[in-house]
Amino acid sequence: MDPSELRRNVEEAVQRIAVIDIHTHLYPASFGGLCRWGIDELLTYHYLVAELFRSAPVSPPQFWALTRPQQADLIWETLFVRNTPLSEATAGIVTVMKELGLDPSQPDLKEARLYFASLNLDQHIERVLDLAKVSELVMTNDPFHPQERNLWEKGTACPERFHRALRLDPLLNDWGSTQALIAAQGFETGKQLSPQRLSETRRFLDQWIARLRPVYLAASLPFDFTYPDDSPRSILLRGVVFPTCLEHGLPFAMMIGVARGTNPDLGEAGDSLGYADTASVERICWENPGLRFLVTMLSRENQHALCVAARKFSNLLPFGCWWFLNNPSIVAEVTAERLELLGASFIPQHSDARILEQLLYKWAHSRRTIARVLFDSYLRLFEQGYRVTRQQIDRDVARMFSGNFRSWVGRPESS
Repeated sequence: MDPSELRRNVEEAVQRIAVIDIHTHLYPASFGGLCRWGIDELLTYHYLVAELFRSAPVSPPQFWALTRPQQADLIWETLFVRNTPLSEATAGIVTVMKELGLDPSQPDLKEARLYFASLNLDQHIERVLDLAKVSELVMTNDPFHPQERNLWEKGTACPERFHRALRLDPLLNDWGSTQALIAAQGFETGKQLSPQRLSETRRFLDQWIARLRPVYLAASLPFDFTYPDDSPRSILLRGVVFPTCLEHGLPFAMMIGVARGTNPDLGEAGDSLGYADTASVERICWENPGLRFLVTMLSRENQHALCVAARKFSNLLPFGCWWFLNNPSIVAEVTAERLELLGASFIPQHSDARILEQLLYKWAHSRRTIARVLFDSYLRLFEQGYRVTRQQIDRDVARMFSGNFRSWVGRPESS
């Protein structure tokens, strides 16, 4: 095929592929208020809240005193009417509205609110997943969150397309408070981590693994995370989390790099990032050769070292471009770097979506960017006399968007 046909085949393959979104914060309709959706939720997400304060003469206390619809109206007026939606977060809202047949140039939110008020939520979820071509997704499930814990203990139904990930942030990042929550569920714990208390914490995880049947365990870790050290986090990783993953045959996902509360006045919008210690990831992989690790790092400056680490440790699978990395220019750079160092042995993207309709723009924008980078890689081969076939393109795309994850978590292909 010539270069123009090559480009067309790559774009078609990437646009057509049904993806597994391996990390989201989404829930089905049966989870009630944990399922976040609709125009007011989209507009008051922390990406847009952070932008608002750059363009509106409103203080954080004034903003937080408003109702959710009032906050959404202010953000719409400020970022979409009085300013052009040029940022990735605002352009994403434009994409969402276009995909749902709404006019993103309206002076207010009347049309959008009427549209969302008319929807059946279960049907809307299915439509959004189909429009985004997301065949399956992985939730983030927190056994320390009272509302979610109650839903799981009651046996709340969960659709087949929604897989579970057992999230361990409170366990690893705030043992002093979390041990009391574990004790309240009938396990012997305490601030001092004795062998007996480590055993009880493993038993706690065993119970939740049986309840959730997760595809992996996961934790978001701060930018200053180091391993090993004398902290409860390292003791729990080595004495509880890693042995539990090994026993149950589950991977462990690490999302490393957040700096919490850089500007606490902004709430969730006040978190930032920092450069992390990739050597800690390498030590973990070396110490646990029988475990599989999914790793994503938040700082752009960490990406090259993470790729090099993955070349040295076959039990390390880099994935996604999340949060501050989820901008087309950076997604293009990181994807190109990974292709050059790792071939197709990585997962290029996940949505990290917390609001249902974010799937529409995050996957549309990522597909477009990834297709362009992948074409450049194939074109380089073409110019050196290597003839890429459509079958090879389809194989590579399927591997990156679903196959690598299925293999990593030990799940067969969908029937």
